Amino acid sequence: MFKLSGVHVKHCKNTAKLKAERIPTPKSITVPMSMHIGAPAVPIVKVGDTVKVGQLIGEADPGLSSPVYSGVSGTVKKIDGIISISGAQIPTVVIESDGEQTIAESVVPYEVNTREEFLEALSRSGIVGLGGAGFPTLVKLKADVSKIDTLLINGAECEPYITSDTRTMIDDAAAVADGIRLVAGFLEIKNIVIGIEKNKLECIASMRRAVADIAGASVKPLPSVYPQGGEKVLVYHTLGRVIKEGGLPLDCGVIVMNCTTIAAISRFIRTGMPLVEKCITVDGSAVATPKNVIAPIGTPVMDLIDFCGGFSEEPRKMLYGGPMMGIALPDTSSPVLKQTNAVLAFGKKEATPPKVTPCIKCGRCVEHCPFGLDPTAISKAYKENDPETLEKLKVNLCMECGCCSYVCPAKRNIVQRNKMAKTMLRNYQIEKKKREEAQKNG
Repeated sequence: MFKLSGVHVKHCKNTAKLKAERIPTPKSITVPMSMHIGAPAVPIVKVGDTVKVGQLIGEADPGLSSPVYSGVSGTVKKIDGIISISGAQIPTVVIESDGEQTIAESVVPYEVNTREEFLEALSRSGIVGLGGAGFPTLVKLKADVSKIDTLLINGAECEPYITSDTRTMIDDAAAVADGIRLVAGFLEIKNIVIGIEKNKLECIASMRRAVADIAGASVKPLPSVYPQGGEKVLVYHTLGRVIKEGGLPLDCGVIVMNCTTIAAISRFIRTGMPLVEKCITVDGSAVATPKNVIAPIGTPVMDLIDFCGGFSEEPRKMLYGGPMMGIALPDTSSPVLKQTNAVLAFGKKEATPPKVTPCIKCGRCVEHCPFGLDPTAISKAYKENDPETLEKLKVNLCMECGCCSYVCPAKRNIVQRNKMAKTMLRNYQIEKKKREEAQKNG
């Protein structure tokens, strides 16, 4: 089995040795109803309502969706809307905290004895993929288990700076192991693999101890190469299986779960507390004292920064997530989301874009692409408005990891062009399908 390409990025894991600290209860939280792939949740509270920690405030849509809960006790002050990081307008619930953190009466441990009871309980958990994707966990676990032979736990955490998963594997190893027992047990999965980059020695040792008594469980050290945590890359490097274009890990017999996600499942079943808070890495050159922090979902980003000593210099760029695939924050009032694993703030030096020069046809973008795509040809097809060629070039395989832009000596915005090319192809395919259906229907 050969190894997929990638890049060796600077790790900058400044907070890897720092246990997460809980921030003081925020004065207010702004909780978006859409922090997951699928339809937004529907607010079920109204202005003036008193809520408690763990109380349902947003009911999941009947389709692909996830419920939303309050991370503080207090009073609903506003039902509003914000522009999400995807650019869509989504409803939010603004709650003013009373500082008491009173737990809702509904928060009690679950007794689950069958797969059906386990999945029914998870439908009320609010848990989504916490590695960044935000896919509702219940939907993933409701798959046809007869086709699944492996539970793959993603502990790669390959993005620079981010160490929140690292702290989960070290500080909450028992919860990770318990979550594995629950998922593998109720879904009757016999093979469990935990993939961790080999430079995370403490994580590897911690997880090996935690799963030593779980039959079929093993820890696989992986090359420390970005983007090791990408699903297609992870599945190939741990199991030697190829996820085809447009396919999912489920198609090759695998369920992939982030280590923090599976720990959250354990905490939910054992305590009854739904997903209401996150461990977040706060770092970057503009942060005075980088830390890992635990904060209620909906907490303003500025509260995290203040807890970390404020800004050491004027921030020129702030991100949800890491520097390779993170999303720029519009301002410091933006809330912590379910899938927020890091908030990074950078000063002028790191945030000043380099000068872009013409492509020199060096081929580095092709050499380092995990899937061997040709970004230069993709760019040409995009500029020529040629979606058919984009389809032939397999642009939809692009995972938007940014390796191409990272290695480009001309500092071209390659990954951004790939994203736009994928959108062009998607629109073309939608219109093509409509035309074919119209012709079929006469």
